Amino acid sequence: MSTRNRTLLKSTGLVALSVLASALIVAPSYASSHREAPFITQSPKVDGTDFYMFRSYETGRQDYVTLVANYQPLQAPYGGPNYFTMDPDALYEIHVDNDGDAKEDLSFQFRFKNTLKDITLPVGGKNISIPLTQAGAIAGVNPATLNVRETFTVDVIRGHRRGGARTAITNKANASPTFDKPVDNIGNKTIADYPAYAAQHVYNVAIPQCGDGRVFVGQRKDPFVVNLGETFDLVNIKAPAVEFDANAEKLEKDDLADANVTSLILEVPISCLTKGADPVIGAWTTASLRQGRLLDPTPKGLSASKQGGPWTQVSRLGAPLVNEVVIGLKDKDKFNHSKPENDGQFADYVTNPTLPALVEILFGGAGVKAPTNFPRNDLVAAFLTGVPGLNQQANGNVAPEYQHAGQSQRFAESPRCSRRRHSRLPQRPSPRR
Repeated sequence: MSTRNRTLLKSTGLVALSVLASALIVAPSYASSHREAPFITQSPKVDGTDFYMFRSYETGRQDYVTLVANYQPLQAPYGGPNYFTMDPDALYEIHVDNDGDAKEDLSFQFRFKNTLKDITLPVGGKNISIPLTQAGAIAGVNPATLNVRETFTVDVIRGHRRGGARTAITNKANASPTFDKPVDNIGNKTIADYPAYAAQHVYNVAIPQCGDGRVFVGQRKDPFVVNLGETFDLVNIKAPAVEFDANAEKLEKDDLADANVTSLILEVPISCLTKGADPVIGAWTTASLRQGRLLDPTPKGLSASKQGGPWTQVSRLGAPLVNEVVIGLKDKDKFNHSKPENDGQFADYVTNPTLPALVEILFGGAGVKAPTNFPRNDLVAAFLTGVPGLNQQANGNVAPEYQHAGQSQRFAESPRCSRRRHSRLPQRPSPRR
């Protein structure tokens, strides 16, 4: 059960099609991947929340794919004085499989660096370090008033994510491999026009062996809409047509309306991602940490620990909802640490899912019935093989435990990817209250 987001990139279409697990669940929509596993709740900076990819639709950009990996869920529209920087000791990646073997052929690796400028003020004859992220209004890239400068690099890896050939993506304006990330939306006294300020951090880039592209990393409004609290309160909401519970909250309630995420956004030529004539690619995002960590009893600057050892994957996301509502609680951390090529170990969760049975228990009195067509070959097609004629890769290799799903029955039509303007600046961050 590969949780790769599969996208059809036909030359005649302007909007990509992706298979989303939400089309297959007989319950209301859930948040994609917010705090989905026990371990990741301890490391919110590397918690992937959503992954999107779609054919770019701006004028003149129809030959590009936009990749969006969102991290750090449930950011409040205030977070001072430290806000929501990315983890400089983590490795954030977007992987692309273009031959259907559930292994990455291309990886885009993001690394971050936080530099403390240590702005001081003369107080009583002494220069004293300020306690804030800013020492005045902020405008432009890396202003003098910004106390913590956050930068990032992006490398392209061809082949295995750790052993493949590595090259740096560079800024077309100055050939630099280093990019500035805008500080989060502190408020309109600090940053008078946040959209204009953030737009200065959209970079035209040169991608080796690919051509030109664009990159942006920064705080955006969480694009998911969900009654988050009510959903996980035993689906305590009202359905559009059936009122399950007289005491339920209104459908229109969006618990993420004022929440932000940090978006890693790349726009890449289609020709860079596809292989041969196959118009389908698979992709997912991961975050990894070093195996070893030593806490510093006398920390200095911005770091309170030392990291070392091999990289260990701690977060993954392709198709939404998988770890939340498909994988059993005891295996959620294991799933986050695994790769799509090894997902056969989770086959029973897909072929015999428990969520529909839980929904029947909750709402059986209202006539809700769970599907009984076991094994669920429709879900296998969605998660691993792709749907023939829609998004199945031409040369895909199917693991033995899924061979029976080769002629899977047709399931609910895949929804179109949301037409949010991620290709440039997806929704602005939620405003301060």
